[in-house]
Amino acid sequence: MFAFILRRLIQAVIVMIAVAFISFMLFQYVGDPVTFLLGQDATPQQIAELRSALGLDKPFFVQFWHFLVNAAQGEFGISLRQGAKVSSLIAERFPATFELAMVAALLALVIGVPMGVYAALRRGSFMSQVFMTLSLLGVSLPTFLIGILLILIFSVHLGWFPSFGRGTTMQLGFWSTGLLSAKGWHHIILPAITLAVFQLTLIMRLVRAEMLEVLRTDYIKFAKARGLSNRTIYFGHALKNTLVPVMTITGLQLGGLIAFAIITETVFQWPGMGLLFIQAVTFADIPVMAAYLCLIALIFVVINLVVDLLYFAVDPRLRVEKSGGH
Repeated sequence: MFAFILRRLIQAVIVMIAVAFISFMLFQYVGDPVTFLLGQDATPQQIAELRSALGLDKPFFVQFWHFLVNAAQGEFGISLRQGAKVSSLIAERFPATFELAMVAALLALVIGVPMGVYAALRRGSFMSQVFMTLSLLGVSLPTFLIGILLILIFSVHLGWFPSFGRGTTMQLGFWSTGLLSAKGWHHIILPAITLAVFQLTLIMRLVRAEMLEVLRTDYIKFAKARGLSNRTIYFGHALKNTLVPVMTITGLQLGGLIAFAIITETVFQWPGMGLLFIQAVTFADIPVMAAYLCLIALIFVVINLVVDLLYFAVDPRLRVEKSGGH
């Protein structure tokens, strides 16, 4: 187990260094931060002084090392557009994105898993066909179109839900949350559904396929031969083994929800990191772009490591293979 964790940690460090290098290259080849800070009317002396103060006159690898050290401390400099510390901007926007992703993931799991189980156990029934058709639509429709349709129906025509913003938030120390107020939940429903649709259909189809595969195995046939009830077979044995690969995919998709909430946040003007990143791209705000890339990479690495450990813990075949290999 220790060797397994050590290998994963080494891989994680390599990935983070590679992403940090890509982020650092943004500073080198996408615009000049000195020009952004001083403007076009700056004198050569002012430019030289600022370049020296920022360490931009040092060799390439020295600059990269300083960038790594600062990034490890969560420091990415000053936003070129807003003039505030990038770490403060990220910390301010991260709770909104995280809460949106968690609510979307919860919706996808709570709805997707039962739909997948039903579609597998009642294969060929009318409702099963309806679920499969809806899942095909969910996979095919782009996220921005789903968001616009939901706004058109539930905000413009029916007036049930607001079409933008986060609603009332409460401050709990450094964390701002909208999940402790009715208005906060009222605002998060449409963005969460928009973000959850693709993940929900993916989980439903995956659960259905895995459930059908598990139901064909010998131990399920043996359980039926022993006279166990269908409830025990389906939910006590089959579903438990079905959820092992589902757990892996869901964990990885959680990182995707956080990383790719950009479109949903833009459609609903949700004040999260995705909207901040879009604004940074529009104004070539390199420090914010670099910080966003590094943070998303860190989230993926941490989630991937946790999923690997959980998979290692719940699937005894992996432990047997590891011990047999030694």
